Amino acid sequence: MSESASKPPLLTVRQLDCERDERQLFSSLDLDIYPGDLLQLEGPNGAGKTSLLRVLAGLLPASSGEVFWQGEPVKQVSDDYYRSLVFIGHLAGIKPELTPLENLRWYAALEGFTQEEDLEKALVGVGLSGFEDQPCHQLSAGQKRRVALARLLFTQRPLWLLDEPFTALDKEGVAAMEALLVAHVADGGAIILTSHHALENLPGLKKLRLGKLAGDNHE
Repeated sequence: MSESASKPPLLTVRQLDCERDERQLFSSLDLDIYPGDLLQLEGPNGAGKTSLLRVLAGLLPASSGEVFWQGEPVKQVSDDYYRSLVFIGHLAGIKPELTPLENLRWYAALEGFTQEEDLEKALVGVGLSGFEDQPCHQLSAGQKRRVALARLLFTQRPLWLLDEPFTALDKEGVAAMEALLVAHVADGGAIILTSHHALENLPGLKKLRLGKLAGDNHE
């Protein structure tokens, strides 16, 4: 997707097909994601936006085609690939009986990250100051979403796959999330996301519309 030919793509998709419930969602999909790319998936409900993210995250098998990470087939470098991405789905994906801080500690352990002070700063950064030790089942839907998104503030993984990251966020939360996306791609990371939120003002935004004929996906 990047206009720069000097940098090799982080992620390459070739001739990817996906079926669910005997229905073809997309076929012959080709895609190149470079450092600094911010790609928004578009299309009607059922077009395969979430399914594509889940295929890329290794949570759903493709019918055919291949995915490459830094030029190598993912099936050959799977450990490196899955250590290089973070997937946040439409659901918050947090443990409701744990507090926001406890949830972040769990995520941080997966990252090999142990700086407690930075975890607390991450919660402050998503507007959860004062809620660090409150069980997540007592939080609002928007606050639970912020707990999930707080992990983005300390992850070192270059590829972010985000399914509706703006869901349940208020105006302040939306602005903070937009700033986080911009900072990540400016730092050389890459993002593929779905969103019903208008992202027109984000620099470098590119779009891919699913639900068209194969070979007519890029905008």
